[in-house]
Amino acid sequence: MIIVAKPRSQQISLLDTPYYHICSRTVRKAFLCGVDTETGVSFEHRRTWIEQRLFNLAQVFAIDICAHVVMHNHLHLVLHVDSEQVKRWTTAEVLTRWHQLFKGTLLTQQYATKQPLDKFQLAMVESTADIYKQ
Repeated sequence: MIIVAKPRSQQISLLDTPYYHICSRTVRKAFLCGVDTETGVSFEHRRTWIEQRLFNLAQVFAIDICAHVVMHNHLHLVLHVDSEQVKRWTTAEVLTRWHQLFKGTLLTQQYATKQPLDKFQLAMVESTADIYKQ
């Protein structure tokens, strides 16, 4: 059997299931965590960083981490995408969350800092927030 890689847009269907198993590996025998037996170098300090970052990102994107494990060269996650939570977010909440990680646009920054915007600018902000929700 030949397995062909598919883009995420074809792999994920929230209508079918909100639960996903994710696996990410390092390359070239790089160490994510643990002790490299060949060099003796410890990368264990990264485990806490990785876990903290995962849980931080989960909060920003309304994703529940059902299970996780960080191995020496890869990690596994079982995630639940909480699309119902996202539907309840206001434009301001979407932008606040997005701006925790990304700069956003000039208009979204102005909206977030409560600067006056005309109706066309507000429409652009709403459109951008809808894209961020996706």
